[in-house]
Amino acid sequence: MRRRAAAFCLGVAIVLAACGGGGDDDSADGEATDDGGAQEAAAPLANPYEDYTSEIYADPAHWLCRPDITESPCTESLDATAVSADGSVEVQRPEPVTDLPVDCFYVYPTISGDESTNSDLVPGPELGVAQNQASRFSEACRVFAPVYRSVTLGGIGLGSEERDVGSSDEAREIAFADVVDAWKHYIANDNDGRGVILIGHSQGSGMLSRLIADEIEGVPELHDRLVSALLLGTAISVPEGEDVGGTFEETPACRAADQTGCVVAYSTFRASEPPGDDALFGRPREGDGVAVCANPAALEGGAADLSPYFGADGAQPFADPAAGEAITTPWVTYPGLLSAECVERGGFSYLELTVNGDPTDPRTDDIDGDFLPGWGLHNVDVNIALGDLVELARSQAEAYTSG
Repeated sequence: MRRRAAAFCLGVAIVLAACGGGGDDDSADGEATDDGGAQEAAAPLANPYEDYTSEIYADPAHWLCRPDITESPCTESLDATAVSADGSVEVQRPEPVTDLPVDCFYVYPTISGDESTNSDLVPGPELGVAQNQASRFSEACRVFAPVYRSVTLGGIGLGSEERDVGSSDEAREIAFADVVDAWKHYIANDNDGRGVILIGHSQGSGMLSRLIADEIEGVPELHDRLVSALLLGTAISVPEGEDVGGTFEETPACRAADQTGCVVAYSTFRASEPPGDDALFGRPREGDGVAVCANPAALEGGAADLSPYFGADGAQPFADPAAGEAITTPWVTYPGLLSAECVERGGFSYLELTVNGDPTDPRTDDIDGDFLPGWGLHNVDVNIALGDLVELARSQAEAYTSG
């Protein structure tokens, strides 16, 4: 079998990083414009958290990324090497963007190896996963990423034979309280009525799903500034044949690149390895309905090529290591290698990924990302379509600010 392309490696912990769900997922463990864009022609949005100050998040040390932090995961180089099917390579060097019309609020997945059920507030591997998943969004938005007391790998039961469900439930409440605290502080002190894109994966998506349901829906001053929510690696439920009405009452699935106030969600499985009956993702854990699948490369439906971006640390893009140039950029991408389509099969709704391997193509014909049976490609839900997600964020930001 030909060598697989590396995903993003920071040792064993990062391989596990995206694999711990939050919210519903954990129950199975398995200087920019500041005028708000679309609000120019209307009265300024009221601040529902006016005068709110967090004892934790007033300290920049408890943020992984924010615009006033000059050295962070979101200020690292975005240079990437594109490896094409003919073996040629081209280095992409994005120009810095300073006039960013909206903000992004990112919440990371399970990553902490702390021995306690909840992590501490001192970032370690959280820095790496934020760079891997959130940094490229700095091309489309100002990124705010709080450190929160997430449920740890041990807290969700990875690495142990038994899990104390009650303890894990309590741990999720601690984690969610931090996310709400950070959100309120951000809205009260940093947002200035700007549009916001919520971004999460796995546990982070679970936290943001609950944030939308508990804090944003039913509050026009907040819901009106929701550009979109990119909630990956979790199950957002809707009634069959509908785009809203399950997890959310007011926030539908995104079905067009210029649609705003909507949610993109999916879980990824290989076309060659569809979810079995024991799969953890691709369907709601509780209740009726189906899981939302919105392909960021083709929101209107159908198959489309993806624009993946993987961390290049340790990557070997060629089947024969001597066949091509070494990768010297922090990122690597493979035009035309991956394609995907949202499908519904066997009670599951998921993003079906096809690796377009070709014997005449000197590139590797596969990608890493598999973890445990039933998890599919959960580990790389974000990276397999990261370029598409960033481009979608740009498009939605433009639609929002243009009114």
